[in-house]
Amino acid sequence: MGMPPAADRPPGDADRMLTADHLTRQFDARVAVQDISFELRPGEILALLGPNGAGKTTTLRLLAGLIRPSSGQVLLDGVGLHGLDGTSLRTRIGILTEAPGLWDRLTVRQNLLTYARLHGLPSPSRAVDEALDLFDVRSRAGDLAAHLSKGLRQRVALARTLLHRPGIVLLDEPTSGLDPASAKEVRALILRLRGEGRAVLLSTHNLDEVDRVADRVAVLRGRLLALGTTAALRARFFGERLKVTVAGDAQQFVSVLGGSSGVDIVRADGPVLLADGAAASAHAPEIVRRLVAAGADILSVHPEHVPLEEVYLHLLGEGSTES
Repeated sequence: MGMPPAADRPPGDADRMLTADHLTRQFDARVAVQDISFELRPGEILALLGPNGAGKTTTLRLLAGLIRPSSGQVLLDGVGLHGLDGTSLRTRIGILTEAPGLWDRLTVRQNLLTYARLHGLPSPSRAVDEALDLFDVRSRAGDLAAHLSKGLRQRVALARTLLHRPGIVLLDEPTSGLDPASAKEVRALILRLRGEGRAVLLSTHNLDEVDRVADRVAVLRGRLLALGTTAALRARFFGERLKVTVAGDAQQFVSVLGGSSGVDIVRADGPVLLADGAAASAHAPEIVRRLVAAGADILSVHPEHVPLEEVYLHLLGEGSTES
């Protein structure tokens, strides 16, 4: 199923697969996205983050060739989308949009069969059966799409997106409306797509989901604010974080760590001290010595990841253009 891992593919432009090259899209006087550039590589999951109205859906539609950019271009294996025919695009790209893309008056099976035939699959019925089983909706195959719950509609929409086994998968809020168990299954599927060497662009508001599955993160608010791994973005904007738990209220020890080597910011939250800095973990022994000398009873000391939410909110607040 799918395409070979990136390591088995020839290097060069083909290894980039999908490229946004200085994309700008304007709707009348409103600029939805401005001068966006990044590459979506085989065998990776790139998460697209941003508030409502940031241009995430517009970016996905541009990448899928559903709308044309006002300037810039989208490249598929080094070839501009305008130079490819519709059949080639439909074969290579699968997109899950905000709207499920289902016909309410058709059954689940009829919906999927219609898409399988549109894609020209050699065995439409077999492809539909496999999709029904993969998303555990075979028992609802005869139900009209109009009668499905939001969660079931989302499952069928995902089945429709992956029917033709595209090498590039663009997902707009794929776990929206799903219960926790179903959402976990979708995350497992997304990881499986990466394991098969596919390129996955995931647009979501679920930061915990991003932490679980994404290789890189692109933060968007009309323009690209930052692009990189979650680890790199955490290190760039917050350095490292050391979490020290003491007996009692930690607030009295905040001033003790002021001016400590490797520590830029110190905050207290109940019995917990959070020390952020470029090399906070490396200076843990000095930090402990200072606290003990000040009379602190230390219960635990360990490095901690800055929550992705803090990185995200920092970027939105600062409007950084680093990448």
